[in-house]
Amino acid sequence: MQSDPAASAQAHAPASAASLARKRKKAARNYGVLGQGSTWAISSITILALLALWWLATSLNWIKPLFLPTPRATFDAFVSALQGNTQGDTPLAQHVLISITRVMSAFVLAVLTAVPVGIAMGTSRIARGIADPIIEFYRPLPPLAYLPLIVIWLGIDESAKVTLIYLACFAPLAMASKAGVRSVAVEQINAARSLGASNWQVIRLVVLPAALPEILTGMRIAIGFGWTTLVAAEMVAATAGIGQMVLNASNFLRTDVVIMGIAVIGVLAYGIDVLMRKLELRLIPWKGKM
Repeated sequence: MQSDPAASAQAHAPASAASLARKRKKAARNYGVLGQGSTWAISSITILALLALWWLATSLNWIKPLFLPTPRATFDAFVSALQGNTQGDTPLAQHVLISITRVMSAFVLAVLTAVPVGIAMGTSRIARGIADPIIEFYRPLPPLAYLPLIVIWLGIDESAKVTLIYLACFAPLAMASKAGVRSVAVEQINAARSLGASNWQVIRLVVLPAALPEILTGMRIAIGFGWTTLVAAEMVAATAGIGQMVLNASNFLRTDVVIMGIAVIGVLAYGIDVLMRKLELRLIPWKGKM
């Protein structure tokens, strides 16, 4: 019995289309930016694996509770802190609000000052000669090194804490802004000048948009430095703040509160970084596609 060629072609058509779609999808993965694609599934599995390992290590008593409390104890410390049952009877929400206010105030001040300084360093050799040695001198210094000097100058009020975080944010943001300006192609600048653009128009219409990816990356790095400096800043006679809560808990060997505070700082910093990534996608949608 002979088979119908038309019927055989129709039977193989869906399979051929599906195979062709798979080949195109595989070929698409082989081109474009390396490492592109969503990582939410991988990240979720990683977090769950770490939590499972934490639970297993504490349940089997591989690590003593003094050094690593159980996830349940840490969660109970979180609930207790929400209710204000911490040293000083300050609720966790108030600690968080105070710390966020300090970090974001310093970060906003750094953006308003470091970005113009970085652009000036990238476009003017005079500005670069003035600002570059100052920034390069203090940039490698840990914040705790100049913390006593800030206390002597500004006292122990909020200005000292904000200034310490501001200095930690300023240097990486200024250097990233300068690097972004210096990476602009000279052909773009010459093309704008050939059309009659002034220096200010070149900076505003050519240099700044081209340097924006580096500036936003510097902002993400700077806000990270701000959070890492928070604990040191809140050592300056602070009575509230997440860093102060963690340091105070360590004095009483409350490891559950310490780990809970570290987790809260990490979640807050990660949440702000996610918002900045979304801002980056909105402002520079061409990044990584050219």
